Amino acid sequence: MPDAGRYPASPSARDRFVLERRGARPRHDPWRYQGLIVEDEPGANGTLERIATAFLTGRECPWRCAMCDLWMYTTADDSPRGAIPAQIAAARTVLHDQPITGMKLYNAGSFFDPRAVPETDYDAIAAALGGFSRVIVESHPALVGVRVDRFRAALDRHSPGSLSPAALEVAMGLETAHPQALDALNKRFTPGDFAAAARALKQRGVALRVFLLISPPFIPADGQDEWLRHSLDAAFACEASVVSLLPTRTGNGAMEALGAAGLFRSPSLDDIERSFALALDHAAGRGRVFVDLWDLDRFASCECCFAARRARLEAMNLQQRVLPACPCPSRDRVVLS
Repeated sequence: MPDAGRYPASPSARDRFVLERRGARPRHDPWRYQGLIVEDEPGANGTLERIATAFLTGRECPWRCAMCDLWMYTTADDSPRGAIPAQIAAARTVLHDQPITGMKLYNAGSFFDPRAVPETDYDAIAAALGGFSRVIVESHPALVGVRVDRFRAALDRHSPGSLSPAALEVAMGLETAHPQALDALNKRFTPGDFAAAARALKQRGVALRVFLLISPPFIPADGQDEWLRHSLDAAFACEASVVSLLPTRTGNGAMEALGAAGLFRSPSLDDIERSFALALDHAAGRGRVFVDLWDLDRFASCECCFAARRARLEAMNLQQRVLPACPCPSRDRVVLS
């Protein structure tokens, strides 16, 4: 791990490091969702499912993770009662004529933070989700507890009598299994804490999705592949059904500072392709692995081959296998994968 002497050692000092480097927070209407996408995703049995993702507006997450820029999509105040179900209902209106089977509710924080998603809204949220076979929410491991039970009970209450309740899946960001890097990211949990939260989900019959970073800070370039393998092993040891790989982005001020200090190098599209291929091979049937394609163009350096390379990654997400690399018309060679 690089010398972190230029980076604060204590969690409170790291909080200040992150906050002092932020820009101004955009103003958001807490009654309007911010985005809606629909994607195909292979289910556990290999059948393709149509999954909608609603990017909800709510209160900022209480943790100050070094790599996170999601605060830009949140509000400083508590989410008003009724706002989250209203956003979901509005999204469903847009989706009314599409054959959607499941929905991700991503609120740029933790779904089980009561200041971001009031518990009093659980029934209204569950009612707005009626008819879906799967619901995915995101949470910090520290918040896995009784509110998971309460939300799942709400989903049970609002399922039509002839249908099974929507299966609940919780996505948690492990980011990396490298213990020192995880600590430096200011996530405020250990690998053991993450495993305990995963066990708590399993005991409740709730599926686990794990977020891992591609090219996380605080890990030398020559150790990135090794620690991605260790991180995949850790995720599957926690019985994750899905691992989602997220290329580490700049843009929150803190990551630029870490880059200047030699503690972070932004991944290239080559890095993303290599990491995804490595992950698919290393998963070896233990679970599904996806790479996040949102904003992928920011990591590309060649416009000529970008569309083909993105299409390849999308196909690998759907087929869950490594496909041949794409030739680049502007270079007399094959783009590395």
